Amino acid sequence: MKKKNEKINERTPYGTLYQNEPSGWFYFRYQANGRRHNEGLGTKDYDAAKKIVSAKYAERVQKDRLGLNAPEAIRLSLGDAWKKYSESPDRALPATVSEAQSYEKTWGEFVEFMGNPKIKLQDITYEDANRFANELRGRHLAVDTHNRKIKRLKKIFRVLQKHWTGTNPFDSQTLLRKMREENDLGVRRLGFTVEQEQKILEALEDPKKKVINKPEIRVIFYLGIYTGQRLKDCVLLRWNNIDLVQKRLEVRQNKTGKFVSLPIAPQLETVLREAKAWQESPDGYVCPKVAERYGKKDANGKNTGLNLVNIDVMRVIKWAGIEPSVKTPDRDKSICVYGFHSLRHAFASHCAELGVPLAVVQSILGDESKILAKYYTHIGGEAQRDAIDKLAGTIGVLSAEDRINRALEFIESREEKTTDLLKIEEILTTRDHVVEY
Repeated sequence: MKKKNEKINERTPYGTLYQNEPSGWFYFRYQANGRRHNEGLGTKDYDAAKKIVSAKYAERVQKDRLGLNAPEAIRLSLGDAWKKYSESPDRALPATVSEAQSYEKTWGEFVEFMGNPKIKLQDITYEDANRFANELRGRHLAVDTHNRKIKRLKKIFRVLQKHWTGTNPFDSQTLLRKMREENDLGVRRLGFTVEQEQKILEALEDPKKKVINKPEIRVIFYLGIYTGQRLKDCVLLRWNNIDLVQKRLEVRQNKTGKFVSLPIAPQLETVLREAKAWQESPDGYVCPKVAERYGKKDANGKNTGLNLVNIDVMRVIKWAGIEPSVKTPDRDKSICVYGFHSLRHAFASHCAELGVPLAVVQSILGDESKILAKYYTHIGGEAQRDAIDKLAGTIGVLSAEDRINRALEFIESREEKTTDLLKIEEILTTRDHVVEY
């Protein structure tokens, strides 16, 4: 009951009923959609104000607590989120259909993990994201694969940020794995030795060994060995980029967009002249059948030809007695250590061993990749070895003067000094003229 000359400030189940001054107008303060609201009730009567609050705000506040008052943006569910994301102009636009499909697949994995597609984006917390990240860790994925999934989800939530309030649940760095987690794998991409490359070429000449489009696959391997270019650049090389008169070829690298021009090795020239037998047009592909196979796509537009050609390449590598992949205890999938890219590693390695300047190799490979840093460390390595050798010659090693003093001490300790010892003593103590002996 309101008392006379008393300013009301009373909490109710739905909010706070209050006056700014005794006997003044009543107001009601409440929370809705995550915001505080203040509304005048239009009365100075306490009992009338209570009835207005019960009648007008009870249902509204209850709906807010259930999320029913929230605008459609805040109430978007996990199941409906992908459609909203895919229609957004701010969505990721990957360069390949495969990566675009990976975004949708990763979102599907997260929705399935949450177990209920009706859950609102608004209700997803960092704890949910962390549980999902821990579930990914249990799959024994590569660190890069794990991190790509987390970053895709972070991107999706960022694009849909008007559909939730608070902090992006996938924004924390603790959800990502560290590259050092794989430092102890001891497995990395290797370059072929000269002997291994020779075995590959010999296997390609063996008529008993079969692979689809073998003559063209042979050309592609020669291109990889003698130019160091990537598989896609070798497969999609066109005749108008080859000048057999000047013995040079040009490549616009698909990955970097960089243009490289390089001479044609005699062995590669021979193979390219043989390939002229199936040339279809002046600007056609050097290896048209493999190029067509490489460009195959599935019903969804995803490129499947890359895997088909890669399988053919791996078969040739196995012909040479080389196992392309190895199993590791920390990965469910085998790790590829030898592939067509190993020819690029080998090219850099052979050039480094032959003393070809780094800038020259860089102009051929067309980038500043880790491959160059990996195989050209020997340039600084020689200087480092020289420094270590010099250091080893001073620390923990007696100087010439120390050795002379020790020799003299030894001679002095002898009771009988032979002629030889006296001569040695004279040599060690004489500094200003030559001693005859």
